Amino acid sequence: MPEQVKLIAITGGIGSGKSVVSQILRKLGFPVYDSDTEARQLMDNSIIIKNEIREKIDSAVIEKDGSINRKKLSEIVFNNAAKLNTLNHIVHSAVRNDLQQYVKSCNCPVVFVETAILYQSEIDRMVYAVWDVYAPVDVRIKRVMKRNSLTAEEVKKRIKSQEFMPEQVHKRTMIIINDDKTAILPQIETFLSDITPCPSDTTL
Repeated sequence: MPEQVKLIAITGGIGSGKSVVSQILRKLGFPVYDSDTEARQLMDNSIIIKNEIREKIDSAVIEKDGSINRKKLSEIVFNNAAKLNTLNHIVHSAVRNDLQQYVKSCNCPVVFVETAILYQSEIDRMVYAVWDVYAPVDVRIKRVMKRNSLTAEEVKKRIKSQEFMPEQVHKRTMIIINDDKTAILPQIETFLSDITPCPSDTTL
């Protein structure tokens, strides 16, 4: 990671509003790396990842055309903790490497990375600061129900599956309140006040 670049993580549980913060930052002219989207693309396009999955998890999940049978892969890893850890290691390592290349290509002193699994992926070790987006659980449930057409119970299960308490949170962690009552932009502007932004003509 270039020393002069400040990489900042945008994190928070499902339905907290990470993507809203990311969208605002993009409009302000900042580059934002979406780790979830990039992880999916890496899995689809990386021969190295596919070979590792074939060798370390199960060759049956790689179809004849080279695509990954995600349904079959999910069935295997979610019933085998060791293989789930192996898959996470493969993908997280690839994402960290890709993120490093992304940061180098941005030519910007401040870069953001959006991730729901900051500590599990070890991206927390790469970042200068963390912006943790918070929303009350009932608000998060309503948002995800509307967005993904899920029941309240289904959303609660997803929230529970994401629960993770790190041994120690990042020393530069700021909380962004996104409760549908508190304005987000002033909070972002406050956190940005001590950071040199990229030149941009874009305004909200």
